[in-house]
Amino acid sequence: MTEKRSKNEFLKEGSRYLRGTIAEGLTHVETGAIAEDDTQLLKFHGSYMQDNRDVRGERTKKKLEKAFSFMIRLRIPGGLVTSSQWRQLDDVATTYANGSLRVTTRATFQFHEVIKSNLKRTMQAINAAEFDTRAACGDVNRGVMAAANPYLSKVHRTAYELARRASDHLIPRSGAYHEIWLAGEQVKDASRPAEEDQEPIYGRHYLPRKFKIVFAVPPVNDVDVLAHDLGFIAIVEKGELLGWNVTVGGGMGMTHGETRTFPRTGDVMGFCTTDQVVDVAEKVVTVQRDWGNRENRARARLKYTIEDRGLDAFRAEVERRLGRPLGEARPFQFTSMGDQVGWRQGADKKWHLTLFIENGRIKDVPGRALRTALREIADMGGVDFVLTGNQNVIIANVAARQKAKIEAVLKAHGVEVAATSGLRRNSIACVALPTCGLALAESERFLPELITALEGSLDKAGLRDDDIVIRMTGCPNGCGRPYLAEIGLVGRAPGLYNLYLGAAHDGTRLNKLYAQDVGKARIVELVEPLLIRYAKEREDGERFGDFVIRAGVVKPTLGGNTFHSDVTLVS
Repeated sequence: MTEKRSKNEFLKEGSRYLRGTIAEGLTHVETGAIAEDDTQLLKFHGSYMQDNRDVRGERTKKKLEKAFSFMIRLRIPGGLVTSSQWRQLDDVATTYANGSLRVTTRATFQFHEVIKSNLKRTMQAINAAEFDTRAACGDVNRGVMAAANPYLSKVHRTAYELARRASDHLIPRSGAYHEIWLAGEQVKDASRPAEEDQEPIYGRHYLPRKFKIVFAVPPVNDVDVLAHDLGFIAIVEKGELLGWNVTVGGGMGMTHGETRTFPRTGDVMGFCTTDQVVDVAEKVVTVQRDWGNRENRARARLKYTIEDRGLDAFRAEVERRLGRPLGEARPFQFTSMGDQVGWRQGADKKWHLTLFIENGRIKDVPGRALRTALREIADMGGVDFVLTGNQNVIIANVAARQKAKIEAVLKAHGVEVAATSGLRRNSIACVALPTCGLALAESERFLPELITALEGSLDKAGLRDDDIVIRMTGCPNGCGRPYLAEIGLVGRAPGLYNLYLGAAHDGTRLNKLYAQDVGKARIVELVEPLLIRYAKEREDGERFGDFVIRAGVVKPTLGGNTFHSDVTLVS
């Protein structure tokens, strides 16, 4: 491997298969932090070191260390959590975290504000709930997401099972995780490589950057399949699952001002049968391992490999490693990317209740004790919970006799099932401030306020109940997938955002920059007249994102490498 590599590549190489000096660092009680190099390795174990930026200035004045804590992300492929597991994780939130559970945009849980002295205890408590945090972050395949509810149909169940299989197959084989967090064993000689470890898929250098896999079941694109490195789209005819279209090269992150970085929707590469899925996933991962950019991390994702090498060459290499050709892609169609909030009956006649969870934050607030309500429902037993990629929660496997009781618990705690508007129902926000070190602006704490202001505009236009997708992130990395929102907002500076318009409602087209460095009042000022025009001028069945393109407000983005092209900023 060339010596012209990013710092992280040398760090991984010398980490003794992801051990570094993490175990030693945990024993240093004089600081709430760990060593800088270990913060990079810690990501492979499912955790990020952060600090509370709300108090950073005050602590600096007092000559105190930053208020360090850790975010811990669970690996929950397919998003399924039993009642027992829910209770255990709820206990973790109380005992070790900030008293809330947060559903991420990849259908898993994050805990926030875990202090260093509780890191190992938290990991062990998660393990006791039969989950782990391995490869939830880092330069590996991360948690695998599947179409929201495995109980909805046989196809949904297959998607869930494949998500679990793919996740387990692609998990790092290093013993570092068990050694550091669970067994309590110290590495005897930190100077020697851990020769007993082998990484048959990843090797010593793992992947150039993070890698994400999802499984979608049309006509609902609730996983944003084209936003991910590798996707599998179920092909169903007459109720029978024929196999899966394979998509490659999606990704959301970019850097402000760097036009060589851009979000990208994935390309459909071919078709495979269900029994071939895991093998295809492995081979795509290994090609990216060998072909991905290890010099420039800003261009190290699979989307840039596809851009630089071409889809045909990439497919040929995947097929060579498979030892067989992929089939030709089959037709498919998506109609939406949101969750169907409310009660829904599955093929097994059981009932499933999708709850709108604003920004995925499960906590109690005055007048709305959401966390308490869900805990009580978990205590009832007999149900499961499913986390969705839209940050919502499905109470699944509900017997008909349980429906009224669940509704009563929710009502008693002030929990409404639905959102106040279609815009809010289709909203996503990343965490951003105060804990995310990359955040340039607010997101989770600001988007609800902005939507309230925009609901006034919706009322003027008569659009309160219409489904319009809005997403916000505090930085351009795009964790909330803002570039696939009909109204996308990306943080530029405190209180200022780039406004993007024109994505497809089904998640198949990126949006386009419309206004730069705008605050709350200006956002409302710009969006309101467009909503009013849309209400008056839309064609039958036309979505807002399609309308602003037809009306000439923005040009369509026809590919990731054209994301920065044909931009005309509104004055």
